[in-house]
Amino acid sequence: MIKAIEVREAKLIDKKASRDLGISTLVIMENAGRSVAEEIIKLKEKKIAIFCGKGNNGGDGFVCARQLLCRGIKPDVFLLGKIEEIKNEARVNLDILFNLGLKVLEVNEENLDKIKFKEYTLIVDAIFGIGLKGEITGFFKEIIDSINLSGAYIVSIDIPSGLNANTGEIFGSCIKADKTITFFAKKIGMLKNRGPEYCGEIIIKDLGFPSEKIW
Repeated sequence: MIKAIEVREAKLIDKKASRDLGISTLVIMENAGRSVAEEIIKLKEKKIAIFCGKGNNGGDGFVCARQLLCRGIKPDVFLLGKIEEIKNEARVNLDILFNLGLKVLEVNEENLDKIKFKEYTLIVDAIFGIGLKGEITGFFKEIIDSINLSGAYIVSIDIPSGLNANTGEIFGSCIKADKTITFFAKKIGMLKNRGPEYCGEIIIKDLGFPSEKIW
């Protein structure tokens, strides 16, 4: 059992999965998003919002939304950015949502106050992943604060947005999750400093391959 890994090790695992096993980032994203949806189903919440960033963490959120649709739950999906900014594997999964007829709302400073955060019983945090480096301020801080104050059960994908995955320190603002669904192994920052306080219950899911094959 691997206790915890650093950010550089987590990124290396993805690279080795592709190089050594032939498992693409698209497959890894699919496995991650499906795992999150399966855990959410267990919570039996019906009014769900998924807040997605512009990177691969957001891509995991798009997959999660589709997998929930497959199970009869239609979440509200909010994109913290513009559709044209989404690239690569995340864009593939966003386009699939469009093909399925699911509306994705672009959120910005002008329409943020129209989101009824308190209407949701469960909110999925797919905003920032483990690679976050800069201080969270302005619009993104408002989003995170609103999610934290919503009263909803909060599930973070991979790591709570705003938590330093290596040190457990906070980047100015951070999602306070009830449950964090991470992959392959815990990240060191989850166990240090303020990590335990912000991660809530930590669930480790595989990414579709045995860990011993690349670790």
